[in-house]
Amino acid sequence: MEKFEESNVLGMFSEVISEGILIVNAQQQITASNKAANKMFNYNEGELLGQPLDILIPKRIKHKHGQLAHRFMGEGKARQMGKGLDLVGIRKDGEEFPLEISLNPFKMKEQQYVLALIMDITEKKKAEQTIDYWFQIFDESLNEIYVFDAESFIFINVNQGAQRNLGYSIQELTNMSVMDIKPEVSAEVMQRLLSPLIAKRREKVIFESVHRRKDGTHYPVEVHLQLSYIEKRRVGVAIVLDITERKNYTQQLENTVEERTEQLREALKAEKKLNELKTKFLSLVSHEFKTPLSSILTSTSLLTKYTTTEQQDKRDKHIATIKSKVRYLDNILTDFLSIERLDSGKVNYALTSFPLSKLINEVVYDANTLLKEGQRIQYPQNIDGIVIEFDEKIMGLALSNLVHNAIKYSPEDSDIELKVHQEREQLKIDVVDQGLGVPEEDQPFIFDRYFRATNVLTVQGTGIGLNTVRQHMHNLNANVTFKSELGRGSTFTLHIPINNKENEKDLTG
Repeated sequence: MEKFEESNVLGMFSEVISEGILIVNAQQQITASNKAANKMFNYNEGELLGQPLDILIPKRIKHKHGQLAHRFMGEGKARQMGKGLDLVGIRKDGEEFPLEISLNPFKMKEQQYVLALIMDITEKKKAEQTIDYWFQIFDESLNEIYVFDAESFIFINVNQGAQRNLGYSIQELTNMSVMDIKPEVSAEVMQRLLSPLIAKRREKVIFESVHRRKDGTHYPVEVHLQLSYIEKRRVGVAIVLDITERKNYTQQLENTVEERTEQLREALKAEKKLNELKTKFLSLVSHEFKTPLSSILTSTSLLTKYTTTEQQDKRDKHIATIKSKVRYLDNILTDFLSIERLDSGKVNYALTSFPLSKLINEVVYDANTLLKEGQRIQYPQNIDGIVIEFDEKIMGLALSNLVHNAIKYSPEDSDIELKVHQEREQLKIDVVDQGLGVPEEDQPFIFDRYFRATNVLTVQGTGIGLNTVRQHMHNLNANVTFKSELGRGSTFTLHIPINNKENEKDLTG
């Protein structure tokens, strides 16, 4: 048998190519092999030379391989061997392993040869099997599993459990969005749910919702929402549990024991609210009371040192500091008392008619004592003669809160502007500042109780005021909204209904 002559070329390949190389003659004998091929099949260098090729082929497929090899030699065209098939080789110790082969025929000295480029794909097969295994779990899960684009909320993949529950096919669902199956959820709500995941404040969000089937029926669900990536694409992954049975059971249980446990439930609810209020109060006391109390203590100590008449200006300065800090502490306590009354439903509203200019004058007069160096409050134009029907005390509380915030979060030498204008059946009062503004990612939570924007954490505040204002406004069929741009300032707007007298019976008592 003739040994393959181009050993120097093969030697070069052995150094630079990681794939196995075999050269086989027309008689199906191995005439050359590189180091990678020897290692792949567990043979020593030179041990394969002159051996029949079928020693590398499992017995069960040798007869088929011989026919295919003869046909390939006749065609004489390069190709990938067994495309679409699972090819298997056998090592010297009898171990089988998956492989891929590319065949390249050539002639030398009138002799026909084939160069086979061989790759061991054991790891690739394992990875594919793992992917297939997890996809099978994904698809066969009895729970609903959804993968959707985190920006458009369009579904990318939906498992069979979800398809069965909803009654949609996968083709239909991949042209739909989350909002199409969740009638109570808007794009804004989805953005808010994903916000803590995107900001990495939380790893998972759990909430209850309702799904709408293709036939229009609804069923309750519990959603476990997480964030993931497909390559560089950010996606939401929702594992959804149908909680119809849980809801039905809970409802039956509640109906059975409702009459006997009503008083206990109300007592526990009141106690829970009280405990929550105490916890929040103690937490805020430790943080918010420490600085003003320290200032009061310092000013009080310094007052004892200024005993002469000519030192009256210094005494006045420290007295003003004490008054300011006491007023701040009083406002905090007022906020907490407002929360307690709102939560317990003990707020009694009284609608009266009063001049808007009178109320604004009182708010501005009080706010002037809080102004920083160079700050100014611009009084609204053309409000004389405007009389509104509203709860005057609540109106003053709300407007004072917005003006005080504008002063607190605005720099020195800046203007706080009040604007009043009427649109249809609403009177709008704008409080415009040139302050820090609210970061965009914080804006959905600005009215949440105890929430404070990330850029004002070093400024004193409880995160209670805006929440209280919003609750009062909603209770009075009014509203408060805002627009803000980071570093450019904010505009908070009170929307006060006109002709509110007809609702007085619903708002009092």
